[in-house]
Amino acid sequence: MKRLTGFQPTGNLHLGNLLGAMRPLVQEQQEGTSIAMIADLHAMTMEHDPQVLRRKTLEVATLLLAAGVDPKRTALIAHSQIPEHTELHYLLECVCHFGEAARMIQFKEKSAAGGPVRLSLLSYPVLMAADILVHDVDQVPVGDDQNQHLELARTLATRFNARYGETFVVPEGVRPESAARIMDLADPAAKMSKSARSSAGRIGLLDPPETIRRTISRAVTDTVGIVRHDPEHQPGVTNLLAILAECTGEAPGAYTSYGALKRDVTDAVETLLAPIRKRYAELADDPGYVREILAEGKALVRPAALATVRRARSAIGLLD
Repeated sequence: MKRLTGFQPTGNLHLGNLLGAMRPLVQEQQEGTSIAMIADLHAMTMEHDPQVLRRKTLEVATLLLAAGVDPKRTALIAHSQIPEHTELHYLLECVCHFGEAARMIQFKEKSAAGGPVRLSLLSYPVLMAADILVHDVDQVPVGDDQNQHLELARTLATRFNARYGETFVVPEGVRPESAARIMDLADPAAKMSKSARSSAGRIGLLDPPETIRRTISRAVTDTVGIVRHDPEHQPGVTNLLAILAECTGEAPGAYTSYGALKRDVTDAVETLLAPIRKRYAELADDPGYVREILAEGKALVRPAALATVRRARSAIGLLD
């Protein structure tokens, strides 16, 4: 089963990304079947600084390697360096309806808010479908907020196959058993996110120990005063217990105070992130090495991507 996991080079990767997407990728990576993609083209749906985009693309690649992605088992690629993504994007636009793209949640929210909205925000879900279909992917790890995009990819693949002949693998969405849903420490009703307006409840993978300690010490709890797993009535405490369990791999013990729980969560998070920061610093000293890994990933996946595009071109009626 071939599997693709994508990461946008926007904002700062955080603990939720590590536990929910990066760690499952590392645990399940297999030579010839795992692809980790840095979706730099998707980052262009909003105003951006070109220099920051390049820097963030390398940063995400470096963090993935530091977190344990093995380039001998996982093809690590930069989205924009595989031109077949964008060629297939247009072919899929020719079978996608405007209404299907316009009802995607990001476009609906941004357009409803008023002000200029880039055309790429409307069409990027189709590009996302191309990202998946061009690699003949069988499985795509998805969270609740990504189901809509995967369903569009499945719809377009099925429609294309029905109209023009069997061309694409129709992918399945999977949620790895080890994937964790980590909530914002300042707002435990919301998922920890790179795009949140405030970073107060987010633990960045490169945050120094003192920042991690401060963020966790200020985590929202409640006035109940009892440490227990109760998502409905004590979401903040439940989130801290979940983080502790995910970081240590063990069920949390009994606690008599929120302070003691927060101290143990701080120690567990720091124990998990310290070696990643250390390895990141080592890799960041040699950006040429990271670029070489991206070039190797491109060489690994591009022949199959080109074959998929050629099938699609032929099926849809274009000249060889």
